[in-house]
Amino acid sequence: MRRGAGFTRWAALVAIVLGMLAAGCSRQAPAVKFRSTDLTGVEWGKDFRLTDQNGKPRDLADFKGKVVLLFFGYTHCPDVCPTTLAKLASARKSLGAQADRVQVLFVTVDPARDTPQRLAEYLGGFDPTFLGLWGDETAIARTAKAFKIYYKAPHGEHDNRSLEAVEHSSGVFAFDPEGKLRLYIESGRSASDIAHDVKLLLSGGQ
Repeated sequence: MRRGAGFTRWAALVAIVLGMLAAGCSRQAPAVKFRSTDLTGVEWGKDFRLTDQNGKPRDLADFKGKVVLLFFGYTHCPDVCPTTLAKLASARKSLGAQADRVQVLFVTVDPARDTPQRLAEYLGGFDPTFLGLWGDETAIARTAKAFKIYYKAPHGEHDNRSLEAVEHSSGVFAFDPEGKLRLYIESGRSASDIAHDVKLLLSGGQ
């Protein structure tokens, strides 16, 4: 049986349409990516054991089900610490109802001056849910080492010590709700970037 030119054109058109449909079905939406540095799978930064500003021993297990944002700093810091805490507060506020699933933890690298009371007063000025973590010099040094944090605290007792700066690494570590270290949020990231990445972690983003 001979098939005319009309049938041939029709068959070609069907083939083209089917090909387009198949391509459309196989095409996936582009993956949404983190804006911060992805640390998924690193073998360090597993946990911490410090005391919060209320005198309660704390570790990561206490915050399971929440995204934890861990930041090392000190209350006398003149620049990066208040700037970062303000951005974290803004990012958390922008999350609306999801904010209850985010916990910011501030680890002091200056335990001699940052008493629990001082931490509570300082952090309360940014967000009342923020928790300060404290320990003696040995505990702080151990925790900083576990997270590859550099810091150099002032030494000595004199009247001007309250004015001395502490050299320290900047940036925030983000843990997913399962307690796994996932991100390093650079100090230059905006509150919008932080909120974007936290939302991904809350939704199980990879």
